[in-house]
Amino acid sequence: MSEKNYRFIDACWRKPVDYTPIWIMRQAGRYMKEYQDIRNKVSFLELCKTPELAAEVTILPIDKLGVDAAILFSDILIPVEAMGMNLEFGDGGPHLGSPVKNKSDVDRLIVPSPQEKVPFVMETIKLLRKELDGRVPLIGFSGAPFTLASYMVEGGGTSSFVKIKTMMFKDPETIHALLNKVAKTVICYLNAQIEAGAQAVQIFDSWAGTLSPRDYQEFALSYTKQVIDGLNRENIPVIYFVQGNPGVLELVKQAGSDVIGVDWRINLDVAWNRVGYDVAVQGNLEPCALFLPKDKLEERAKEILNQAGGRPGHIFNLGHGILPQATVENAKFLVEAVHKFRIQNTEDRTQTRE
Repeated sequence: MSEKNYRFIDACWRKPVDYTPIWIMRQAGRYMKEYQDIRNKVSFLELCKTPELAAEVTILPIDKLGVDAAILFSDILIPVEAMGMNLEFGDGGPHLGSPVKNKSDVDRLIVPSPQEKVPFVMETIKLLRKELDGRVPLIGFSGAPFTLASYMVEGGGTSSFVKIKTMMFKDPETIHALLNKVAKTVICYLNAQIEAGAQAVQIFDSWAGTLSPRDYQEFALSYTKQVIDGLNRENIPVIYFVQGNPGVLELVKQAGSDVIGVDWRINLDVAWNRVGYDVAVQGNLEPCALFLPKDKLEERAKEILNQAGGRPGHIFNLGHGILPQATVENAKFLVEAVHKFRIQNTEDRTQTRE
């Protein structure tokens, strides 16, 4: 086995590390030529469902960027398809045929066995653990119940969320039945990933930031907490990321994750102070900052590291996924810039220094 770089895992548990670990959401994706070359040969879903290719794409940023964790290449809608919905990807993004409109639609959905319905995910994880050979830990993931339910009701992506919010307010019985079934699916799905070898898991709640605090608590938080409580998570850190989360940060903490992902709409030090220092935080560079000249990009990175104040428990990341227009050169530069700021006297919570 090669020497392990598990600073990421240590940071999740708020253990002292010699430098801040970094990985990047969507780090294996469209901004890389190698990824595009593979995509020119297979569809997106074929890529997700072919373990050898999915593993190859997952490892790309480890080799090219030097990040401190790998994240399984897949899509958050894979378990939704397994529940019985038709999933397609086009130029406009994902499309789910026959969206959920009523209780009968919910009743037709199943809570699938991951091993039976999506075995390729577990095969990819097992292959990755072998190929990574301990170089960096592997993160598994799923969408959160509210985010997945949003896609299922809307039939795809949306900017208004009118359909799911109408269901929330006019037919709460149906939306709660759907969320409960999705939560059970996510529990099974993530536990299967953990059993296959995932060393951490992230729960993406991409759309929960569109909710008021009251609605977030009822329709998102309670079901994410149900998921986290249902995980076989001994020695497996759980990251919970809500995009657009500054208004509900204190509620986000109640879900019970070990790490809270922070987007770029709030300063990291303010966010960490609000959730408390008994939890790790992940974030939170504005994704478009990767378009900056390198000296300015380094300034932004240093600013966030200084906001973290040398406290154990900071994982550097973007505030959301890396954009297709980003360059590998700047992404690699960011990783190197974060790594070169050594953490001094973490027990005294002093600032990071170059």
